[in-house]
Amino acid sequence: MSRRLPPLVALRAFDAVARLGGTRRAGDDLAVSHTVISRHLRNLEAWAGVRLIARDGRGLVLTPEGRRYHERISRAFDLIAEATEELSPRGGQGELRLFCAPGLAVRWLSRRLSALEEALAGVEIVIQPADRSPDFAKGEADAEIAFNPVPVAGITRLDLLTPRFFPVASPLFVERRGPFAGPADIAAAPLIHEESREQWRQWLALAGLDPVPALHGPRLWHADAAVEAALQGQGIALANGLLVGDDLAAGRLVEVMPSDIRLGTYCLRAPAATWDGRVMTRLRRWLASALASSPS
Repeated sequence: MSRRLPPLVALRAFDAVARLGGTRRAGDDLAVSHTVISRHLRNLEAWAGVRLIARDGRGLVLTPEGRRYHERISRAFDLIAEATEELSPRGGQGELRLFCAPGLAVRWLSRRLSALEEALAGVEIVIQPADRSPDFAKGEADAEIAFNPVPVAGITRLDLLTPRFFPVASPLFVERRGPFAGPADIAAAPLIHEESREQWRQWLALAGLDPVPALHGPRLWHADAAVEAALQGQGIALANGLLVGDDLAAGRLVEVMPSDIRLGTYCLRAPAATWDGRVMTRLRRWLASALASSPS
């Protein structure tokens, strides 16, 4: 008995609109224009003879028939994704190639590898600390944990954490060079920078320093190198609880000045086509749990 199936490209468009709430967001998710999405929706409704999408004052909404239909087809897409993962020629449940911001990879993720391996049992984990985003189209990575990345069409993003950033130094450095009563004192001290001096400039401005003077000090490119230099008493670095929580608890570093300044967000990104697969779903759940229990 042959199956009566609608055009699958139209079905994917309908699923994306139902999940994301609009034709433009669905188009970005599937890497096509919103006009193409609208055409697929019209074709699907014509094929089914049922109205699936309606407009209200807020935009597109599912009709009652559309909601019932989407509940069932979304489960079907989940089954297809699971079956495809099991078909992987790499064996077992495959491999997770994860690009990660270097500081987070070295100072947070690497210390939790055993917990991550347990959460992704059967999956071979490959972590690449990188200060650039991977080319997902060329298969450079399956997912990425990045800080303030540029949006890319067809790539789904989940914001993980917007941490507080604060200045840290070794206790001996503070004893010798302190006290640091405010941002002007910090700006005059030896500062340790990452790729550029912009992060420190932005932090000092948000801390109330106006104008921010010309800043000096070595640039070490990666947060893990900057934190290591601070641990060695070389100056003051900017960090967050994920990067230095263990060092603060052990007394190896101290927070130089109390503040509540946020400079950006860590997020998880992956191709939309694999976002709801089993491995990515387990990774998202583990990250949520691990971050919730980490100092931030």
